[in-house]
Formats: sequence, structure tokens, C-alpha cells
Amino acid sequence: MDLHLLIDNLTNPALLFFFLGILAVQLKSDLTIPENSSKFISLYLLLSIGFKGGQELSHSDFSLEILWSLLFGIFLAIAVPVYTYFILRIKFSVENSGAIAAAYGSVSAVTFVTTISFLEMEQIPFNGHMVAVMALMEAPSIMVGLLLMSIFNKKKKKEETISVKKVLHHSLTNGSVLLIIGSLIVGLLASEAQAEGIKPFTTDIFKGFLAVFLLDMGITSGKKLSDFRKKGGFAFVFSIVIPIINGCIVAFVTSFFISGVGNRLLFAILAASASYIAVPAAMKLANPKANPSLYIPMALAITFPFNITLGIPLYLCVINLL
Repeated sequence: MDLHLLIDNLTNPALLFFFLGILAVQLKSDLTIPENSSKFISLYLLLSIGFKGGQELSHSDFSLEILWSLLFGIFLAIAVPVYTYFILRIKFSVENSGAIAAAYGSVSAVTFVTTISFLEMEQIPFNGHMVAVMALMEAPSIMVGLLLMSIFNKKKKKEETISVKKVLHHSLTNGSVLLIIGSLIVGLLASEAQAEGIKPFTTDIFKGFLAVFLLDMGITSGKKLSDFRKKGGFAFVFSIVIPIINGCIVAFVTSFFISGVGNRLLFAILAASASYIAVPAAMKLANPKANPSLYIPMALAITFPFNITLGIPLYLCVINLL
């Protein structure tokens, strides 16, 4: 990857606002984002991501490859949180393990966009339905993360048993999950003209709200950075090794049912990336006990830079070798 592409992404204003939030805490500034405003921005980001994903899906000509792509994306969003959760439980609590697992089962929109820029620069074609795959991978991972926390975090008496029905109901009706799924359906049903009418809200101001949200997350993370330092060794290794495993395996597996190199690279980066937008927004609402100074720095400060510098060429190399 060219150095300028790395610099362009690391100087993204939204990411810089995250580090500004951390810096504000280190300088002991009184900079804060009001709680009600923070909650509204979290809801907005989930709504926008879901709606745009539904729109992309509605514009795609349906084919067998698209069906397999959507199903495989959902499978990854379920399988990755499940297996990573039990690895994370070696060091972390139920709440933190669930949040981190959900983050790594979900995707990073910025990493996805960076990969698209790389494909365009290299003149490698890809299909628009991959944006819908990205959006569809958000909700299942959140649901699985909440489901795992609900199952393993219940302090019950010996005679009590876990009600799977209640756990599933809680996961499906959780406000953040319901919003992103509902927004995806709304985006799927809305016509192009109708979507254009609310484009200033769903698209034009997205990056601005994202910047404010990451500023808030930076402030929150900065207050608890000591927790990350205590378990930084395990967290650091996890943040590098898991993306490599996921990305390389998916780069290989997609050779059996995905034809385009561009689509396969996007799938690999979706599997390798970790969410620092949708999942933190959801966990802020649904799992406030989870420590954002663990899952946000892991996804944003370690996995994201690794993927855009070494990950993309690594996964592309695996694809080309096959």
C-alpha cells in the first residue's frame, strides 16, 4: 500500500477527534459531551448505517452469489463473536468479553472504505452489494454479544435454569439491535426518491456526528486507559492475531463461491476488521458495564492501523496465491 493512503486515513478528522478526546482527559480538561446528546448521536449512527445498508441492498440485482454473500456475512457475524468470546474469557470479564467479541464479529466502516479506495487505486473491480453485506454484519454480532452476556452473566440459584426464549427476546428487542435491523428494512423498502429526501440527514451529516461521537468515546476511553494498560499485552496480541486468522481464512474460503478478487478482499477485510462505531454505540446503550477503554482502543488503535497498513496487502496476497 502507498504511504499516502496510510497517511490519508490516519489523518481522518473523525479519528483525530478520538485522540483529541483522549488528550483532553490527559490534560485534565473539563471537556465533556452531554449524556443526552451522546445517546442521541449513538442512536443516529445506528439508524444511518442500517438505512444506507438497506438502500444498497435494494439497488442490487439479486443473484445466487449475492445470496451466498449475504448468508456468509451473517454467518461470520455470528461465528466470530462466539469463538472469540471464549478466548477473551481467559483474561476479561463477561461484560468486556461480550463487548470485544461483538466488536470483532462486527465490521469497521472506515476500514471498509479504505479498502474500497485501495481497490479503486489498483483498478480492481468490486460489487455494490458488499455495502449491504457490511451493514448486515452489524446487528448479528451485537445480538450474539448480548446473548452470550445474558447466558453467562446470570447469577442464578442451582435450581434455576436459563430461559433461552427470554434471552433471545431480550437480544432481539434490545433498542440498538431493533433500530439497526429496522433501519435496514426501512432502507430496503424506501424508493430512491424517498431516500434522496432524507439524504441530508442519513448521509450528509454522518461524518460530523461520527466525529462528535468519537470525541465522546475518546473522552470515555481516556478516563479508563489504565485498565487497558493492565491487560494490554493480551489485548494487543488478540488485536493482531485474530484479524490475521479471520482475514486469511476468509480469503481462502471465499474462493469457493465468490468470483471477483475485489469482493473477496472486501470479505477478508470485513472478517478481519473490528467495529468502533456501531458496536460502541450499541454497547453504550445496552452494556454500560463494558469498559470502552478496552474494546475501542483494541479496534481503533491496534486492529485498524494494522489492517490498513499490513492487513490489506496480506489478504490480497493470499487471494492471489489461490
